[in-house]
Amino acid sequence: MKTITLSDAQSLPIWQRPVTLLFLMAIALPLSFSTWLALLNNFVIEVAQFDGSDIGWLHTVREIPGFLAVGVILVILFVREQVLALLSLTLLGVATAVTAWFPTVGGIMFVTLFSSIGFHYYETVNQSLQLQWLPKDQAPKVLGWLIAAGSAATLVAYTLIVLTWESLGLSYNTVFMASGGLTLLIVAYCAIGFRQFESPNPQVKKFILRRRYWLYYALQFMAGARRQIFVVFVGFMMVERFGFEVHEITALYLVNYVATILLAPVFGHAVARFGERRTLAFEYIGLILVFLAYGGIYWFGWGVLLACVLYVLDHLFFSLALALKTYFQKIADPGDIAPTAAVAFTINHIAAVFLPALLGYLWLVSPGAVFILAAMMAAISLGLALMIPRHPVPGYETIFARGLAAPAE
Repeated sequence: MKTITLSDAQSLPIWQRPVTLLFLMAIALPLSFSTWLALLNNFVIEVAQFDGSDIGWLHTVREIPGFLAVGVILVILFVREQVLALLSLTLLGVATAVTAWFPTVGGIMFVTLFSSIGFHYYETVNQSLQLQWLPKDQAPKVLGWLIAAGSAATLVAYTLIVLTWESLGLSYNTVFMASGGLTLLIVAYCAIGFRQFESPNPQVKKFILRRRYWLYYALQFMAGARRQIFVVFVGFMMVERFGFEVHEITALYLVNYVATILLAPVFGHAVARFGERRTLAFEYIGLILVFLAYGGIYWFGWGVLLACVLYVLDHLFFSLALALKTYFQKIADPGDIAPTAAVAFTINHIAAVFLPALLGYLWLVSPGAVFILAAMMAAISLGLALMIPRHPVPGYETIFARGLAAPAE
């Protein structure tokens, strides 16, 4: 496939430009991953009789490829990032399609591992491509629209599940096959319909750790630890404590994605208007309150309606994490984006390798304590976010670096 520079690509029809490819990939990912996530808790409880410890171990296995995302640096020595993104989506689509073929604890963990390799390698290179292909002045707004596009795709999938799961008597295998298959169809179009886009800044293809990126690394680490509690235990709580069925948990997800479609572009504009520091501080304060309220559900017997409201708010607050991407884009050397995306993804998943399994045992003793721990993590993130300058640039990455020249390391 012929390569073309980003500047020359702007003369192509809109359906062949880099931003269109980003939107199509943003749609392809959640068709598989979000559908898998919506069905997961019911599937593992009904089919494999998972308990809190089992679900913790499953997510630990799922996060191992995220921890190893730094391997992307080696892969892009031989494979272009754009090609690797499509290959990763292919692996995710195939693994999702065959999930129901492995209805045992070991089988589910096996296919989840391969699904996760596709998901995490795609997310790593996709973040790199977004920051390379989007101009800094437009990135927050476009990232907001990309989140909205992915949410719209998920909304369509979830609406179909809610409307047809009971009325048509759908099986897990049917839904997994359909969602994985749709992802593969979009990937096939992306592979055929787009040229290879050449970024203006060659990427460093080696492992790098820059001292001046330390705050970005710290924020990524805390975001990964905190996210695990939401992904692993909140949906599990809705099924285990409140007895949600597939169409009910999917309906809750639907509300999430309608809200995200409406608000994600607003979040992008908010980052552009108020800056990363204020936006992230708002997110973390909100998450502290949400996680404390989750704990109250177990300790004070608060009901299902509050749990549903908290779930939606939780999901929306996490959408504000796009500010982390734009913060790094503003402070990074252009050639550092790809290797740092891989390193940051690995840092983001350090806690993910051990935290779900350990907290799975804590869940058996005190589910509320799991959420209090998450609130403490959000408080640490808040303290870190307040160290971001109002206008971060290379050499002024934190409030402590004012007036210093940008160092090489």
